[in-house]
Amino acid sequence: MALDSLDPAATFGHAWAGKMEAYGSNQTVIDQVLPEMIHLIDPHWYQFPPMNPLWHGLLGFVIAVLGFISLSGNGMVIYIFTTTKTLKTPSNLLVLNLAVSDFLMMTCMAPPLVVNSYHETWVFGPLACALYAAAGSLFGTISIWTMTMIAFDRYNVIVKGIAAKPMTNNGALLRILAIWVSSLAWTVAPMFGWNRYVPEGNMTACGTDYLNKDWFSRSYIVAYAIFCYFTPLALIIYSYFFIIQAVAAHERAMREQAKKMNVASLRSSEAANTSAECKLAKVALMTISLWFMAWTPYLVINFTGIFETATISPLGTIWGSVFAKANAVYNPIVYGISHPKYRAALYQRFPSLACQPAADDNTSQASGKTTVCEEKPSA
Repeated sequence: MALDSLDPAATFGHAWAGKMEAYGSNQTVIDQVLPEMIHLIDPHWYQFPPMNPLWHGLLGFVIAVLGFISLSGNGMVIYIFTTTKTLKTPSNLLVLNLAVSDFLMMTCMAPPLVVNSYHETWVFGPLACALYAAAGSLFGTISIWTMTMIAFDRYNVIVKGIAAKPMTNNGALLRILAIWVSSLAWTVAPMFGWNRYVPEGNMTACGTDYLNKDWFSRSYIVAYAIFCYFTPLALIIYSYFFIIQAVAAHERAMREQAKKMNVASLRSSEAANTSAECKLAKVALMTISLWFMAWTPYLVINFTGIFETATISPLGTIWGSVFAKANAVYNPIVYGISHPKYRAALYQRFPSLACQPAADDNTSQASGKTTVCEEKPSA
């Protein structure tokens, strides 16, 4: 018996057996919650047994992997954009702001979630719970509105063309300031009584209280969804719709001009047979789809709670965390790595990490619009 107690494998086996026994017993998901956290737990969760420990382990592993990839990717974007002179443009300040927001979100949220997944409950107390949820709300909203501003910037350059008023450094900084201030306002509202931050059903993360039956509290969820989900989504779709429309019209004009001149194409290279509008349509579709996949699970969970359309289980609350944090992983890919000049700078400094962009990437002898887009992120 003494030897077994010193054996790490035996100790782990006994602990795991105890957890599985609890999972199959009549215990509830809140039995491991700290006493000082009990007042934040909605009675709804008392009906559910403990989650299978495998889910906690899987969640901790996935978040750890996402955190590592996100911190590496966004850290690289921040480093390259702040140290490369050719990338210090007003438009790229928005991309930099997006990378900073995603980097801070994963820095603040990934480590606590991994630790809590190991302990299978929130172990840092009520204040840390509120701060954790506030960080998720703040940086998530900043990322959402920054992506919207990036879409607007592209709309301004591509659709309005030379008639557009160029964005200056001061203009970009003012937009970033407005994003941070408005996002902070939505973040602190629950701390002053308009809704509140509570542990989620899996008890390892914290978020808004969508189970409160008070309509004053529910109104925050509705208003937040309108301002931080529906409005940005509509604006992004609006921007990319007219961007694709403008590029398609431009491509038609180029083809007609080429026919008049009896040449196959006015483009400098036809190595890629895909037309510009098809490329842009793919990028737009990817941008909108990834954005939709990232934030819709949280919206569904919150709306299901306030409108009581279905029963929310502790396991169901995991997906909101996973999908929203995954957004911080592919943002550097969509908005950073797809940027031709960023790829060139990455190739120059870290040749093993990047593919050098082709010299004729998105260039045109007859298009000022296509050329000017190269200064923007190409996603």
